[in-house]
Amino acid sequence: MTRDPARTGALHVRPRPWVSDYEGMWVPGRRRFVALSRRRQAFVGGMSAFVTAVGLLIGLAAGGVLGSTAAPRVAGAGVVVVLVPGYGGSTAGVDVLADHIGDTGMATEVVRLPDRGTGDLVSQADVVNGYVNKALRTGAEVDVVGFSAGGVVARLWDAEYDGGVKVRRVITLGSPLNGTRIAAAGNAADPSACPQACQELVPGSTLLTQLRRIPLGTRPGWLSVWTEDDQVVRPPDSARLPGAVNVPLQTVCPGLVVQHGQLPVDPLVIGIVLRALGSGALTAPGPADCGALEELGSRHDRDRKGVVPAS
Repeated sequence: MTRDPARTGALHVRPRPWVSDYEGMWVPGRRRFVALSRRRQAFVGGMSAFVTAVGLLIGLAAGGVLGSTAAPRVAGAGVVVVLVPGYGGSTAGVDVLADHIGDTGMATEVVRLPDRGTGDLVSQADVVNGYVNKALRTGAEVDVVGFSAGGVVARLWDAEYDGGVKVRRVITLGSPLNGTRIAAAGNAADPSACPQACQELVPGSTLLTQLRRIPLGTRPGWLSVWTEDDQVVRPPDSARLPGAVNVPLQTVCPGLVVQHGQLPVDPLVIGIVLRALGSGALTAPGPADCGALEELGSRHDRDRKGVVPAS
């Protein structure tokens, strides 16, 4: 990865078409990637043991096949929210968040990451760019939400594809934008069990160092949310992003306990995201907003169950 002098502030990589045919996807039961470029020839046979022992980000789950022609969940909406899952490719948490967003009338697209989210983060950013471009072609406005390593992918997408001129908002949830010690520990213990994304999330990696040198633009609105209880992103404030609106959850609801994997499904986080996806100015919530944001983030669950809150 080199800097392209013709694109100031961008990370330059070899152009790749956005396709839904992932010959390099990691297949359970096989101890290799298939048809990888030389850059991604990383042994991942120890991935399950690594995730179990180290707990990096979200754990493995079926990544699914990239639906390059799938329609947004809410047809004809004026806003499409593209959600990027974390390391391991599981969409379980972001699917819950997508349901809440969809209930407001906005369309959602949950990204299916190649290599189960364990491969090259810049290649994952290429995939996100395909989703964003597809949404833009419908004439919709677009927002991007990235959970965990998905937030790093969103930041890379912005740097490589001038995302700031394409979308209204980028929101990251518990994202190791400055790396995580968990990745460093896993890489030190057994480099062969730390795939490329894991290596790139080591604090001080070449990729993160280059990315940190590229400042955020004036647009879009950037929001980074994290929890001080995070045991996966260490230290938790690795999620802090200069130039963004930075929100540790405990500054909004003091005493709140939220673990890393709970971020996309926690009522406070959902409330913060829903408010940030509005058309108003992007500002940091405070303690006075705690109750209202938790109410907003749990309202749709109650509506589905037919529960009417007490007056």
